[in-house]
Amino acid sequence: MASEELAQKLQRRLQLEESGAAVEGEVEAVKGAAAAGEVEERSCLTASAGAELSAKLYRRQDINEGAAQPRRAAVFNPYTEFKEFSRRQIKDMERMFRLYDSGRDGYIDLMELKLMMEKLGAPQTHLGLKNMIKEVDEDFDGKLSFREFLLIFHKAAAGELEEDSGLLTLAKLSEIDVSIEGVKGAKNFFEAKAQALSSASKFEAEIKAEQDERKREEEERKHRRAAFRELKSAFTQ
Repeated sequence: MASEELAQKLQRRLQLEESGAAVEGEVEAVKGAAAAGEVEERSCLTASAGAELSAKLYRRQDINEGAAQPRRAAVFNPYTEFKEFSRRQIKDMERMFRLYDSGRDGYIDLMELKLMMEKLGAPQTHLGLKNMIKEVDEDFDGKLSFREFLLIFHKAAAGELEEDSGLLTLAKLSEIDVSIEGVKGAKNFFEAKAQALSSASKFEAEIKAEQDERKREEEERKHRRAAFRELKSAFTQ
């Protein structure tokens, strides 16, 4: 009887040990699968990052070779990006840009730049024109956007252009009118580089000056109309 009871206990112990080994094996299997999954996930992330970098490098190469067009920022505000210029200066530059943008596509291409330099009295060679564009062509599209056109004057005012640069010649010959309050009537762009007003207050002052100018012109028109009516009534009496 005792031996039979002992045999049952031994059998029970063996079953427990076998069950524990099975559970432990399952746990190890789960751990192994998780580790393998983590390694695989890391490999995928690394591959994804590598592919993204490769795509960027290939795109830059295509842009440089002219096989792709660069992406441009959706919004460009010249008044906030080029704070060293007054509102009047930027408007004068914009008028000049539109004057030579004969294609009305928002860009000055090689032929339009050629015409501009000829009109300014400083014709350039084909290579010289290409070098001029290249000097400020940030998106590598071979033509000047309005932002890149403003960069010419930015670099000129900052002294970042070589003395024999075609862009410096363009900036000097353009003679953008900057004769507004705070500039003391300067007629040449390079005489107006130093201004003491802050950007915000300067911007507000310029808007107010424009409003006052429009108001003054409207008052003058009213006076002229009144004088004309008075003169007309005198003749009709």
